[in-house]
Amino acid sequence: MLLAESPVAKELMRLLQFDEMLECPPSLTLLEGGGSHRIDSLERRSRMSRVLRGILGTALAILLTACASAPPKRQESPVFFPPAPELPRLQYLTSFSSLQDVEEQSAFNRFVVGQKQDVKLDKPYGVAIYDWKIYVCDTNSTVIIFDLRNKTFGTMKGAVGPGRLIQPTNISIEKDGTKYVADPVRGQIVAFDRDDAYLRAYGEPGGWRPVDVVAYEDKLYVADIGNGLIKVFDKQTGEMLKTFGSGGEPSERIDRPTNLALDDEGYLYVTDIGRFQVVKFDRDGHFKMGFGNLGDGPGHFARPKGIALDRERHLYVVDAAFSNVQIFNPEGRVLMFFGGSGDQPGSFTLPAKVAIDYDNVSYFQQFAQPNFEIDYLVLVTSQFGPRLVNVLASGRERGKKYPTDAELLNQIEERRREMEKSQKP
Repeated sequence: MLLAESPVAKELMRLLQFDEMLECPPSLTLLEGGGSHRIDSLERRSRMSRVLRGILGTALAILLTACASAPPKRQESPVFFPPAPELPRLQYLTSFSSLQDVEEQSAFNRFVVGQKQDVKLDKPYGVAIYDWKIYVCDTNSTVIIFDLRNKTFGTMKGAVGPGRLIQPTNISIEKDGTKYVADPVRGQIVAFDRDDAYLRAYGEPGGWRPVDVVAYEDKLYVADIGNGLIKVFDKQTGEMLKTFGSGGEPSERIDRPTNLALDDEGYLYVTDIGRFQVVKFDRDGHFKMGFGNLGDGPGHFARPKGIALDRERHLYVVDAAFSNVQIFNPEGRVLMFFGGSGDQPGSFTLPAKVAIDYDNVSYFQQFAQPNFEIDYLVLVTSQFGPRLVNVLASGRERGKKYPTDAELLNQIEERRREMEKSQKP
């Protein structure tokens, strides 16, 4: 937008034009007995006009400074995973933690009303992005929305009255914009429409603790950490259709499910903090496989939390204890990890959720290095620290040939063997 086209600039110019009319009124005929009064009036108006012009001139100068400010900057030293000399697969782009990360207060507005007070997330967990809006479940508050298009920070408007949330933990959004929020303290799944208005609630409060929810076709799949199972609801009627995860062989049962993800064929992936594993079921609840074990090496888990899949069915799994995210192939073999504890860009503090998005890349292209081609976004929440909602990009360096998953696994295996040889006496 050109400076002259901005609403504030137009209003300033209108006031200046009005001021010129005050300073240069049409000629007047002086009347006997009243001329002195008329001249004094004109002098006062002229003095007032000069004061007004001074104020408006100062405001316009401030506006010029604000409009000339630089656009959002890229990270001065770009953060890539894996780090050089390996080929980069992810780049840390930016983060969101408070009102000031999205809302723009012009210098003119600060001049008139003063610095706007910052408002921050408290303890975020779930995250999703839809139509240039980042939805964050603040477990000590409600669902917070970073609106990137309108540059606003606020709460979900439908989360009041019957839609009131007590401890929103996770959120999932369908392609039509319908949102489902898991609230274990309220003891329900709360649904909102495309415009964030309240729709309905699923489940009866009490007796269960829903911590995550995903939708597939006409059903909702809900992780009940209180009873250690998955509940399935009919989206239209709200009826609970079945449960699974608590029967069968001991190796097929889940213990404490924390997060869910679905692939495009309807397979359900469950992170189980009690089993220290990711468990895979089909849509009817039949056990398919589990991978991972308790440990501190690649492919192991200590506190598995959020989980997401890309279109190639790579699984991204958060581990709160390691403060990282591990990436697995569809068979459950680890390919790489990123993150780590700390307060530097690209690091996490008690990470909770990971989400993948292909539809909102254009906004974040400004943060990427020019030679890094973004395929999709990866959002990771930290429950504490200076960067609470972290945005990374998965992509490739332009012009570089990348190994396939099979080639990458061979490289990992070769390095493992070399390391074992070097450690032998």
